[in-house]
Amino acid sequence: MKNFDSSQRLISLDMLRGLTIALMIVVNDPGSWQHLYWPLAHADWHGITITDFVYPFFIFIVGVSIVLSSSKQLDAGYDKKKMKKKIWIRSLKIFGLGILLSLFPEFNFMELRIPGVLQRIAICYLICAHIYLATDWKTQIRIGIISLVGYWLAMVLIPVPGIGSGVLEPGRNLAAWIDEMVIPLRLYRGNWDPEGLLSTIPAIVTGITGMLAGHLIKSDMDIHKKLNYMFFAGFMCVLAGYFWDLFFPINKNLWTSSYVLFTSGWAFMAFAACILIVDVQGYNKMAKFGVIYGSNAITIYVFAGMFPVLLNRILGVKGAFFNGLVDLGMVPELASMLWAFTYMFICFIPAYILYKKKIFIKV
Repeated sequence: MKNFDSSQRLISLDMLRGLTIALMIVVNDPGSWQHLYWPLAHADWHGITITDFVYPFFIFIVGVSIVLSSSKQLDAGYDKKKMKKKIWIRSLKIFGLGILLSLFPEFNFMELRIPGVLQRIAICYLICAHIYLATDWKTQIRIGIISLVGYWLAMVLIPVPGIGSGVLEPGRNLAAWIDEMVIPLRLYRGNWDPEGLLSTIPAIVTGITGMLAGHLIKSDMDIHKKLNYMFFAGFMCVLAGYFWDLFFPINKNLWTSSYVLFTSGWAFMAFAACILIVDVQGYNKMAKFGVIYGSNAITIYVFAGMFPVLLNRILGVKGAFFNGLVDLGMVPELASMLWAFTYMFICFIPAYILYKKKIFIKV
């Protein structure tokens, strides 16, 4: 066991971030979208699979990172106005990268989709970082609770024109109606978007739960007590998510309040487990793969989103890989999964090169 110092860079956080990005690449690029093992596909609507944990885990990690990085800057005497300026600049960069991925490779602006994964991450980062600079952890808990309860009540009580209230069906709920009324250009699902406007509010709360984990890590209590609190908080969030699911189903597309609690609870416990194994027990070798991926997480995510144009559309590598294995008698779902993991390891190559050369691209 080694001494734990929260002022030092947490290897466990880099590990968790990297493993999250690696899994994100796996679920984003199967060999065939028609042939998937169910854990590697999103739940059709209500419910949850392993795939549905990836996105909230990353936003949770963003929240943790806000506390750890911003607290160091505040302790060093940084001016809050300058910090806010940097927060805005970084948010715009991440949002811009999301727009770039949406346009790439055709750059057809008439088919531009403004919402997206990186765009939501940028908004969550922007708002959570400002909340952190303006409030303490108790106020952040209040903001989180009010937001989750308010979102739930809005979704079940406010009537949708021509449909009524309490409807949570795809494209027929309040969030979908707002998306169609407010968001210009293309929506991912025609008349609604999984990264839409209203559902970004509970996604921000996911970031706040990460901030609360960051506050706990920065506290003065003994590390084992911190981990006990994190495991307990995570367990209670999972239970609360299960209970709320009875009234407001766990749903990734709507980012329901129960989904926030359920996924954040598991994120709390996963983060605590990583800290215990890596930062406390000192099993650093176990973290290497995740750390390499996590050191340039957004850069590798953008690379993974663009590289298939060359690898698959131009060179036809994915089709040859998948069809070749199927022609040899392999089950299509297995062939599809093998390509997804192969592509994840292909993306590991630039991540490894950047890490070895100590190049860390800050977006």
